[in-house]
Amino acid sequence: MNSSCVWNSNFSSPCSHCLHPAQCTCSLVCMLCVCSDHTGRRVLQTAASTDDDVDLEQLVNDMNSSVESVQSTQADTALLLNDGHAHRRHTPPVHPSSPNRERLRHSQPMHIQAVRCLKEEHQLRPASLPAIPNPFPELCSPAGSPVLSPIQTSDSHVWSEDGAGKVVEIPADMTARDVCQLLVYKSHCVDDNAWTLVEHHPNLGLERCLEDHELVVQVQASMSSDSKFLFRKNYAKYEFFRNPLNFFPEHMVTWCHDSDGSIPQAQLLQNFLNSSSCPEIQGFLYVKEPGRKSWKKLYMLLRRSGLYYSSKGTSKEPRHLQLLSDLEDSNIFTIITGRKLHNAPTDYQFCIKPNKVRSDCKELKMLCAEDEQSRTCWMTAFRLLKFGIVLYHNYNVPQQRKSTNSSFSAPVRSVSENSLVAMDFSGRTGRVIDNPVEAQSAALEEGQTWRKRTHRMNVLGSPSPLHPSSLSSVIHKTQVWFHGRIMREEAHRMIIQQGQVDGLFLVRDSQSNPKAFVLTLCHHQKIKHFQILPCEEDGQVFFSLDDGATKFTDLIHLVDFYQLNRGVLPCKLKHPCTAVAL
Repeated sequence: MNSSCVWNSNFSSPCSHCLHPAQCTCSLVCMLCVCSDHTGRRVLQTAASTDDDVDLEQLVNDMNSSVESVQSTQADTALLLNDGHAHRRHTPPVHPSSPNRERLRHSQPMHIQAVRCLKEEHQLRPASLPAIPNPFPELCSPAGSPVLSPIQTSDSHVWSEDGAGKVVEIPADMTARDVCQLLVYKSHCVDDNAWTLVEHHPNLGLERCLEDHELVVQVQASMSSDSKFLFRKNYAKYEFFRNPLNFFPEHMVTWCHDSDGSIPQAQLLQNFLNSSSCPEIQGFLYVKEPGRKSWKKLYMLLRRSGLYYSSKGTSKEPRHLQLLSDLEDSNIFTIITGRKLHNAPTDYQFCIKPNKVRSDCKELKMLCAEDEQSRTCWMTAFRLLKFGIVLYHNYNVPQQRKSTNSSFSAPVRSVSENSLVAMDFSGRTGRVIDNPVEAQSAALEEGQTWRKRTHRMNVLGSPSPLHPSSLSSVIHKTQVWFHGRIMREEAHRMIIQQGQVDGLFLVRDSQSNPKAFVLTLCHHQKIKHFQILPCEEDGQVFFSLDDGATKFTDLIHLVDFYQLNRGVLPCKLKHPCTAVAL
């Protein structure tokens, strides 16, 4: 027997499956074709040398032992891949002395899938390996898919006072304040923290201002198809934090357990915000009887637990108190349809609407107050008792946002009395005029200076202010507080919608005098009108509120003066009544 393989041409043919040349792996007379591309099994091909004698029976025994070794290895591998649960296939041993010897067969090709599904890979994972938890379960779909769930958004129409609308894509977690900031940024409005989103129901004749923390998508889900959102200013949204005495008359606020003792005015808001205290609002209200147009005057009590009415006069005993509405699942609305539709006894109507009600008027609790101050007190107390400290957080957010950069920040310009002061620049350095008499004289002197300057321009050939095309006669039309030819009722409606706070004003054309204008001003929740008359002096036309005692060349100078000085007005001009176009 040679020490090297005897290569016989009869057995030198390549593999029948892959056509690879046969490779010699032994030092004897056998050739072993290793083909790993198909079965991974070793195919033993024998060859007999022509020169040496070979024991064929011993060769067959060695071949059977090799086959058993390969099958045993495959069974152990399958046992490992099937998590130890698969049963090993029993392979009977082949004995050389068995009469029915199996003939040796070449290995057959086996198809292996190139891509395995995720389920099969999960089943082939050994049980001993720990499962890796999903680090972001909230970002996945409920079925556990690794695909991230899309952010839910809703397209909403937001309308302005002039009837123009804008489609806004609102995510599910977007609050009313976020929407207002977005609209202020896109509309290039002055961000004075007075903008609000209004829930408007034209069929019911109701509307209310959304609180800044409310989710717009949730509110929209409870609205009917005819309802819509309005983008509007409301200066009274948090005015009760600045001037609580104007909103809560002393005779309407009492302790719940002591009807004779009133809450100290210095601790008024603290008692409303403190959940452990028990303030209540008391007084008479007109209540509309269900299904009828008649109203009944009842003694009402507003507490944290709800709105109650007394069935016996002004008694506060528990057996005489009946629950009219709770605060948790309801919101308070202003009625905008007027007193004639519901035959209301006064113009100061409001309504408590359950959140589940969309278009059914029968479940609305229609109420009516004696005056505007009483209605404002009831509605403000309802908000405070329902939302509590959350309202105070909403009020503080604009002050905190000033120190940080907001994604929708806009230049903040204020015309409040705290930011406008009288200045004297006659000397080398400017100084603040603290004396109101000196401030008024300085304003008069400045007016005389403008008058002389205008007269000098006329001498030089500039157009006369009496000419319709002159700048002084049209420059006020560019101001946000000027509203042109609107009726007195429309001016009342705009003032009421934007809060009825002290100093809220607008200027409009006069209906009785084509050359005059009217200043509409709110003071102590009452709306007053002052006529601005033109007066002529030395061929020049001036405007005055006090019959010529104080004259101004145009309306802009007049408004600027009364923002600094009260003059003949009950209060200074503070908040311009504006209407934005989206």
